[in-house]
Amino acid sequence: MSGVHPLSADVTETAEVLGGKAHGLIALRRLGLPVPPGFVIDTGACRAYLRDGRLPDGLDAGIAAAVRALEAATRRRFGAAERPLVVSVRSGAAVSMPGMMDTVLNLGLTTAAAAGLAAETGDPAFVLDSRRRFLSSFAEAVPDDATAQLRMAVEAVFSSWHTPRATTYRDLHGIPHDRGTAVVVQAMVFGNRDHRSGSGVAFSHDPSTGAKTPFGEVLFGRQGEDVVSGRAVTGPLPELAEREPAVWNGLLAALERIGRHYRDACHVEFTFESGRLWFLQVRSGGLTGRAAIRAAVDLADAQIISRRTAVRRISPGDLRGARVPRIHLDAGLDVLARGRGASPGVATGRIAVTADQAARMVTDGPVVLVRPYTSPLDMHGLAAAAGIVTVRGGPTSHAAVVARGMGKPAVVEAAGVVVDAGCVRAGDRVFPEGTLVTIDGTGGEVVLGAPGTTTGATDPHLRRLLDWGCQAD
Repeated sequence: MSGVHPLSADVTETAEVLGGKAHGLIALRRLGLPVPPGFVIDTGACRAYLRDGRLPDGLDAGIAAAVRALEAATRRRFGAAERPLVVSVRSGAAVSMPGMMDTVLNLGLTTAAAAGLAAETGDPAFVLDSRRRFLSSFAEAVPDDATAQLRMAVEAVFSSWHTPRATTYRDLHGIPHDRGTAVVVQAMVFGNRDHRSGSGVAFSHDPSTGAKTPFGEVLFGRQGEDVVSGRAVTGPLPELAEREPAVWNGLLAALERIGRHYRDACHVEFTFESGRLWFLQVRSGGLTGRAAIRAAVDLADAQIISRRTAVRRISPGDLRGARVPRIHLDAGLDVLARGRGASPGVATGRIAVTADQAARMVTDGPVVLVRPYTSPLDMHGLAAAAGIVTVRGGPTSHAAVVARGMGKPAVVEAAGVVVDAGCVRAGDRVFPEGTLVTIDGTGGEVVLGAPGTTTGATDPHLRRLLDWGCQAD
């Protein structure tokens, strides 16, 4: 066994072997949805690497054979000057760990391959942007050899299993430390190819309310890392309907098909290149507690799942999050900023403007982490904070996804806020680190001090679910 498997519809290994990302991509293949061709290096190879400090015997040969198969499928050559094959290298643990491990995009864009791709597309600016992204996500010092790049990228992803951010995330979510991650290698599809290209994240249900309406963000002319990082200003998902109606219609049809397959709310990461849609990841769930309850009840009403299944699907954490507190808004409040609520709830704490400061300050009481945007390197600060505010990034950004996963309130796109060294600026006002603020992760308000809160009436969906639970007993 080489530990290498094709992303093929006839592969039957479990998510524990293939990792959740590859397992989901294979499911999409079975549904007939467009997935870039590729292969997966399984979690067993990672465990062997972490144990022995080297790639297991036979893995190099398995990767080489998989690359040859990928070349045949794409009619391109890895690292070649003519029709070069360029790939992505992504982690994929059995349990989702968003952004916690390394990713390398545009691998194989050697000097010769970059020149060949520029000649092929007639767009050297696009190729230079893609190569810059590769070099920034890998290293300038890597030998200019595609095979060496791929081997080193696989090792880098395996090694990232033990980074502090990944270890902290597993500790917070009760994920065993001995599982390791798979590595998914796929032919690149370029969201930065031209004006008809882009990337996005799409939910089948609103992750905050559970309403069955497509929800997400899209970014034209950019790659997926720009969407999920929060560094760029994204647009609402329905912008696709106007600019790329074929992509929009394909996305809606796919969400319906995926939802029927999983019998659950789901969300996908996607890229479209020159008007052609591709799926890069699928996950079920991803909703807040209140939203998960509504989605489960609605699915039972539609007879997609049974009432018993709906009850079993809801966790104690979902129940705790069902009645969401809100800031009691009145004329006396001093509103520092208004943004978009990305994870419901109310949090009060002192402002910290770096992850390190949040981790230090929490020993003296709750903190609210305020950042331009967050990255996996901020994981220790996100874990320490009672709530999170970002200036950039939307409801599907790193900060929002991690906050929802931890059940912490978050506000994104806090307009007019500037994060400086040791302080936060809002308009012509300056608020030093340590200033007490309260955030509302539903309405998006950031206010000074500790105002009163209110909790709305019990959600009717929760009442129905509890009734079903009593009947089941």
